[in-house]
Amino acid sequence: MLKTKKKESRMGASYSLKKELSLIPGYLLLVTWVGFTAVILIWVVAASLSTPADIFKGTIFEFSSGIHFENYSRAWVSSNVSVFFLNSLLYAAVSCAFLILICAPYSYVLQRFNFPGAKVIKTALAATTGVPVIMVIIPLYMIVAQAGLLTNRIVLIALFVATKIPYTTIFLMAYFENISRSYEEAAAIDGCRPTKTFWRIVFPMAQGGLVTVTIFNFINIWNEYFLSLMFVNSDKLRPVALGLFSMINGMQYSGDWSGLFASVIIVFLPTFILYLLLSKYIVGGLTGGVKG
Repeated sequence: MLKTKKKESRMGASYSLKKELSLIPGYLLLVTWVGFTAVILIWVVAASLSTPADIFKGTIFEFSSGIHFENYSRAWVSSNVSVFFLNSLLYAAVSCAFLILICAPYSYVLQRFNFPGAKVIKTALAATTGVPVIMVIIPLYMIVAQAGLLTNRIVLIALFVATKIPYTTIFLMAYFENISRSYEEAAAIDGCRPTKTFWRIVFPMAQGGLVTVTIFNFINIWNEYFLSLMFVNSDKLRPVALGLFSMINGMQYSGDWSGLFASVIIVFLPTFILYLLLSKYIVGGLTGGVKG
């Protein structure tokens, strides 16, 4: 018996080693990608703290003229980054809040209850996720223009919400599917109504999925460019993506490249901080709900 156990142990070790060796190409690719991204990010940070002359000379890591933190204050105030930043923060925060309020009960009802047309709605939602926004942008633009609602914050937020509803609903449906029905059955026995059961019991249990889908929606809305380009014509309403694009176009006149890179870092920070603080919720949300 002892010989058999030793043999099984050697076989398991050999199999494990073989499996790990087969993963080496994937590890190398991942390390290469992370290294490449880190080098670019470090270069941008260094450029944001240098001068345009150092950038064109290729001496940004030498900091021969010192470290220029004033690039950030100049970008924040003079380049209107503060306006773009606050606009995007408003659009993303309000849109994400509405998406949760709309899609959480919507996806729960579709997942838990069988009613006429439920299957058709699920199929339509799945099909809608494959439709590019560019295919519907012209009809949307014509409707909004005819209504005289162009360059309007409320309309832009409504468009952000509408385009993200299918994805958010399908994501949360998959998460609610993994939450045991026993909690709802126990609540029903105690006389709790379905609406109260959802908001008091199921909704808090879906925290991981809700946080995960909110982070993804926040990042997508924060980086949204095409909808903003079509429906925003005012500098006061521009989000960060559109604002940075206008700054790049203006570089041929101002030449403030260090200010531009400082603006890029300012715009990048919110999503980076979100990932750092909420990474555990992202992992938990992607691995499924609570089973019981």
